[in-house]
Amino acid sequence: MTKVQISGTGLYTPKEILTNDELVESYNNFVDEFNLENKDKIDKGEIDELQKSNTEFIEKASGVKSRYVQNKSGILDTKFMRPRLRERSESELSNLAEMGVAAAKQAIKNANISTDKIDAVIVACSNLERPYPAIAIEIQNALNINGFAFDMNVACSSATFGIQTIFDMIKSGSIRSALMVNPEICSGHLNFKDRDCHFIFGDVATAVIIEEFDEKSNGPNTYEILGTKLYTEFSNNIRNNYGFLNSSSPEGVDQPDKLFHQNGRQVFKEVVPKVASLIKDHLETNNIKVIDIKAMYLHQANENMNRLISKYILGEEATRDFAPIVLDEYANTSSAGSIIAFHKHNQSLKENDLAIICSFGAGYSIGNVIVRKIS
Repeated sequence: MTKVQISGTGLYTPKEILTNDELVESYNNFVDEFNLENKDKIDKGEIDELQKSNTEFIEKASGVKSRYVQNKSGILDTKFMRPRLRERSESELSNLAEMGVAAAKQAIKNANISTDKIDAVIVACSNLERPYPAIAIEIQNALNINGFAFDMNVACSSATFGIQTIFDMIKSGSIRSALMVNPEICSGHLNFKDRDCHFIFGDVATAVIIEEFDEKSNGPNTYEILGTKLYTEFSNNIRNNYGFLNSSSPEGVDQPDKLFHQNGRQVFKEVVPKVASLIKDHLETNNIKVIDIKAMYLHQANENMNRLISKYILGEEATRDFAPIVLDEYANTSSAGSIIAFHKHNQSLKENDLAIICSFGAGYSIGNVIVRKIS
C-alpha cells in the first residue's frame, strides 16, 4: 500500500511587526474621533458610544501580543484602517502569489526536491485575492512546475483539508507529489474598527511538500502521514459575507458583515469539545493511545481555546513544548497557524515519535492529521 510523507515545510514572515500597543493607540484615537463626530447622535441615544481597547484586554482574551502584517501604516491610519497595498498589474505576481512563492521555495529546499518532480500545486487559504486565474496556477507558473493546480477554501481549516486532498490523490496513484501553499493576508478581512476583534489576525504564508513515501530519498526532517480526518458542521458564528455578488445589493456594500465577524463566546463553547472529541476519536480509530502522542500542533486562534482542548484530551493542561503557541508572535493566521507551529517546533521530535496537526474554524470545520517522524 502506498505511504505518504511530509518532506518539507516553508514559512514566509512579513517584515512589518504590529504590536498590541500600536494597535490599541490607533484604535483608541479612532474611538475618540468617532465619539466626537457623533456626539449628538450618542447623546440622543441613536447610536452607542464606542468603548476603548487596551493591551491587557487583548492578551487576556486571546494571548496575542503582536502580529506580522504586509502593511501597518494603512492599518494605523484612523481614516483608512486597513492594509494599504499597491494594486498589481496583470503582468506582476499577485500579493498572495508573491508570499506563497517565498514560502514554497523554502519548503522545496527543505524537502530536497526539484520542481520537475512536483505534480500539483494547491493553494489552500481563507481568502483568495481573485476568483481566477487560480493563485495556485500563478504560483505553479512562477516556479515552473508541470501538472495541475487549483485553489481551495475551508477557512482556518484549509491546510489540513489540503493535506488530506493531496494524501488521497497520492494514495489513489493519480499523483506522486504536490506542493500545498497557505498564503494569508488576514489583515485584509479584519474590521479594525471593531473592539472585539481588531487585534485577532496577522499575515503570513506557509508551504508543505507532500509526496509518496520513499525511504531512500528521505530528508533530515520527514514525517509519514498515518491518517487524516475531516469534519464540517454549518454555523453562523464565524462569518465573512464579502463576495462577487455584493455589488448587486448596493445597500450592503462596505457594511461590517463584509469583513470577519464572530460570536466569540459561542465559538469557544461549541468548538472546543468538538475538536477534542474528533482528535480522540481519530486516535482511537488508528489504535493510537493519547499517551503515545508527543506533540500537538494546534490551530493558533486563541491560547485559552488551545489550553482547554489540550486539557480535554490529556486530562491536564499541556506544556508549551507539547502544544506550542506561536499566536503570541504571529496572532491568528487562519489556515497557516498549525503549519507555523509544526514548522517552527517539530525539530524536538525524535524518530518514530507521533504527533498531530489540527485546525479548526469557520464552517464549523475541523481537520486532523496524524504524523510519525521518519527521520
